[in-house]
Order: sequence, then structure tokens, then C-alpha cells
Amino acid sequence: MPKITFLGAGSTVFARNVLGDCMSSEALREFEIALYDIDALRLKESERIINAINKGKGGNFKISSFAGVENLEKALKDASFAVNAIQVGGYDPATIADFEIPKKYGLRQTIGDTLGIGGIMRALRTIPVLEQFARAMEKVCPDAWFLNYTNPMSMLTGFMQRYTGVKTVGLCHSVQGCSYWLLKGLGMEDKLEGRREVISGINHMGWLLDIRDKNGVDLYPEIRRRAKAKNASEKHNDMVRYDYIDKLGFYCTESSEHNAEYNPFYIKSNYPALIGDFNIPLDEYPRRCVEQIEGWKAEYESLAKKEIIEHERSHEYASYIMESIVTGNPYKIGGNVLNTGGSIENLPQEACVEVPCLVDGSGISACHVGKLPVQLAAMNMTHINVHLITIEAAVTKKREHIYHAAMLEPHTAAELPLDHIRAMVDELLEAHKNWLPVYKSTTSP
Repeated sequence: MPKITFLGAGSTVFARNVLGDCMSSEALREFEIALYDIDALRLKESERIINAINKGKGGNFKISSFAGVENLEKALKDASFAVNAIQVGGYDPATIADFEIPKKYGLRQTIGDTLGIGGIMRALRTIPVLEQFARAMEKVCPDAWFLNYTNPMSMLTGFMQRYTGVKTVGLCHSVQGCSYWLLKGLGMEDKLEGRREVISGINHMGWLLDIRDKNGVDLYPEIRRRAKAKNASEKHNDMVRYDYIDKLGFYCTESSEHNAEYNPFYIKSNYPALIGDFNIPLDEYPRRCVEQIEGWKAEYESLAKKEIIEHERSHEYASYIMESIVTGNPYKIGGNVLNTGGSIENLPQEACVEVPCLVDGSGISACHVGKLPVQLAAMNMTHINVHLITIEAAVTKKREHIYHAAMLEPHTAAELPLDHIRAMVDELLEAHKNWLPVYKSTTSP
């Protein structure tokens, strides 16, 4: 029986969405589902919810659960697909440390899961676990596809693609919602139907390079006019990306609260008024975590009383990718893949890029994009530098490379002197030592 393994199944909300989608596909009805997590209690909660969804879909799926590292290979054995949604260290204490320690040094963040010092630390905590997953997959399901949803997407997916033998693609729903929310926010909903677009770059900074209506009319001139006018006339939640349109010429995939910390432009201790000017929600991710934890407690109590839970298929890529590979019917995604084929000509081949990809029975193939506008490639490179050095640190276990990654991270470098960056890194490594290997200090290259 073909099999889908969900790694990090204690993330119940995401697991139910992805697996509920899989249960909604006729092509996947013969699949077995294996749930894996190191937290037995959260795994049990997820299993209960997933079983209730299964009943609502006719009960066709055999569902089994595997708790603890000792059961990892059993969970993965003979899998065709493995979906990854883990968070190493959780909100408390790991995320709290990622925000509170940098704050002592004067470094403020909004999300801290993709770039910034928070993104670097999250990658260093997660890569050892992904390596464990990869070695197990190479042994018990060597032909499986690894669908990664965990952030920092580019660093984790890039590690898997460069240093393991596992077929890997990184997936993020920010591509799917990019132009929809842009047009809706600018009052251009009449242009949604039949629109055509090209998005390429890197995860959370993929660029909307071209957008046209159903008749082929370029929408960017009107988008640029309206975005600038809206930023000048009102406060709203997408001011950073609208400023990108004005200053860089193009819109990008991930939200303004994310992009506010991806550069040296908007969060500056010497210019505190920028926070209000661009409506930037500092400490947004910790606040969101607290709300989600409390909200889930109440939601679970309600859901746990139901024997059957209805599920409507979402637009998340995972189930459609599986369906396409199983049936051979082509499907297009925005995927995170290595740039080895030169999909984006002016970014490095070892970079993990987010580009249009074709999915069919042969797997996932990246499309050729060409060159990005030079200013957009330059923005992406400030991230890619950090991605590559962080991966290098994780592979070589050299402490200096962690310093290098932090030193070259745009927001961190703009705010802190080098000695403070090193001291902050040392304090963070100490705080996260339970999830990290030993990083040795060496002066060799």
C-alpha cells in the first residue's frame, strides 16, 4: 500500500489541512497515512482529529501513529511522500530566546523564522533533525519525495538538496496568494479572474515579475500608481511591500511584517519613527504564537467532541503534487529548488531558488526564468549569502561561520557592531545548546 508520512504531525492545524486535502483526492484513496512526532501527547491529539476527518471522507485511509525518534524508520518505511512540518525547540523556550536575547543587544525582529538572527538559529536547530530524517529516508524509502514546509525554507531545503540523497522540494503558500492579495488590497478585484503572472526569486522574497489581466494588459502601471497613493494616504498592513514597488519597481511574495526585517531599511534604532511610518509589528511572531496556542486549546476541545469532521480541500500544494506524480497529470507550482540548472541566471547555482516548476509522473522539474532585474537579484543575494554560510556552518560545525552568517545578515549588520554580533551569537548558542551539535572555534578557512 502506498504511504504518506507526516513528520511533525503534532502540528495539528497544518497536519489536518494537508492530510485532509490528501483525503479529498480520489487518486490518493489507496494511500496509508503515517503520523510521526516526538511529542506523544500532541501526536495523540492529531491522530484523533485526522481520524475524524477520515470518517468524514468515507474512512478509506489506514492511519497509524509513531511517537519518538526510535520509531522514525518505522514511520518512514516504504513511504512515497514525506511531508515535513517540524519546529525544533518550539515557541517556549526556543523562539522566546531568539527574540529576547537579540533584544538585549538592541536588535528587534518581527517574525524571526526566515532570515535575521532568529532565522539563522532556527536553521541551526533544525538541520541536525533533517539530517536524521534524510538518513532514515535513504535507508527505508529512498525513492520518496520530501515536501518541506518548515522555515527557514531556503536554508533547510537547500541543505537537503545539496547534502542528502533525498528528492526534496520546498513549498510555501505565499506564492499562491501573492497577486490575489495585491490586487484585492488595491481595489483591483475585477482583474483577478484569468490573470497571468510570473513569480521568481527566493522563498519569502520571490518577485512578481509580470502580471497581466485576462486580455494580456500589463497591470503593473496601475498597481504602481495605486500602491504609492495608498501608502501616502493611509496606514495599512502591507506598507513595506508597497514601498518595494515604489523603490524597487516590483512586489514580492511574503508579507510586509516578514519583509520589514529582511533588509537594512525599515527597523532602525536611530530612526524609530519608521516603525510607525510603515506600520511594522515588532515581536509579531511571539505574539502570534501565544494567540495560536490559546486558540488551539479552545478549538481542540470543540473538535475532540466530534466523531466526524468535514474538510474542504485547500490550495496547499502538497496533495496536488502527490496527485500529479501518482497520475502523471501535469500541475504547475512555485517550488523551492536548487538553481543548478540556472533557472535564474544571475543567482548562484548552489542557491535554493523559488521558481515555477512542472510536476508530472517523472517528478518535479524547474522552469527556466532567465535573469532577474539587477536590483532584485541583489536583494536576493543579501539573503543567499546568509543561507549558504549558515548551511556551511551546519555542515562543517565551524563556529566562525555562524559569526559570518550573522555579520552578513542585512538587518543585524545594519544595527550592531561586530563584537556585539559575536557576543549575541555566543549567548544564543548557549541558550540553544540542547538542540545543537558542538560548534568548534577555529581560525582556519
